Amino acid sequence: MPDPFSPDTHPWLSALRSALPPFEDGLHPSPTGAKDRIHAAVALILRAGPNPETLLIRRAEADGDPWSGHMALPGGRRDSSDRDLLQTAMRETLEETGVRLEDAGRPLGRLEPLVPTTYRLPPMSIHPFVFGVSAETRAHTASREVAEILWTPISALRCPEAAGTVDIHLGEVTRAFPCIRVEERVVWGLTYRILTDFFRFL
Repeated sequence: MPDPFSPDTHPWLSALRSALPPFEDGLHPSPTGAKDRIHAAVALILRAGPNPETLLIRRAEADGDPWSGHMALPGGRRDSSDRDLLQTAMRETLEETGVRLEDAGRPLGRLEPLVPTTYRLPPMSIHPFVFGVSAETRAHTASREVAEILWTPISALRCPEAAGTVDIHLGEVTRAFPCIRVEERVVWGLTYRILTDFFRFL
């Protein structure tokens, strides 16, 4: 069976793998401040095809969850049983979307870790890993923490008409944040920052 991510079968993903920082460099948290933060990992999954897509989820509404109802990437906090952060991203993706990246995916690289910019979120570092999957890959809501699964064309996320701002109420203050609007949904915050960082490599 031919490799679905080889230069002959999908040059876009192969070129992206060459451009991204290697995932091996981001498997473990930086020693600087590592003990003072929660570490989490997310998977930016690219589905191959004529119009490549990425997998977004909408988190379920939940009291006390700072990400309640948000559009996000599959992922979550590192578990003590995870051998590294790449394993965290793969485990959380399976638990939330049913996509078994160990079998269906190919790590393409990583993005720089991010930290929240608001005191309303816990002190943590989010480590994004980029994966390629074949056009036949399917996902479903595999956890009650996930309300919706959405395969979204990269071209739709990068469309100038999709860019805008959204007003977010933070206690008694309302702030405007940059966002991407796709199919009546709003991508903002950490997920927006991860996607815009990724777009630099395209």
